Amino acid sequence: MKTFFVDANVFLRFFTEDDGVQHGRAADLLRRAASGKCGLVTGPPVLFEIAWTLRSAYDVPREKVLDVLSRLTGLPGLRMIDSDLVEDAIVIARSSRQEFADAYILASMRKSGADAIATFNRKHFERMNAPITTVC
Repeated sequence: MKTFFVDANVFLRFFTEDDGVQHGRAADLLRRAASGKCGLVTGPPVLFEIAWTLRSAYDVPREKVLDVLSRLTGLPGLRMIDSDLVEDAIVIARSSRQEFADAYILASMRKSGADAIATFNRKHFERMNAPITTVC
């Protein structure tokens, strides 16, 4: 069985349905994966791109973006790289009402065992109760 790494634009065409031909091809790929005919893999950079594109190009509200990311992580036949971090980040983003990318950074910091996040973006991380350090 072949396995394919899936780029953001495939998922975006599937979820937005803004291009009928590409939507059909994306849906077919996801159906094939769900039935075990192929495997799919994707990772956090793809999710960051999806979140950014939905927010900036499609004006999708943050909470709806998180719904899309949650649905995506549960697609049958799709393996998510760093799935534990992705799930934690979605929970953090929902509870703190912050963006997925920042929540993923916090989840990564926690998993890494680091003591704090070095950032100039204090306000978003403070809203997530993240330990922050002054950048040296």
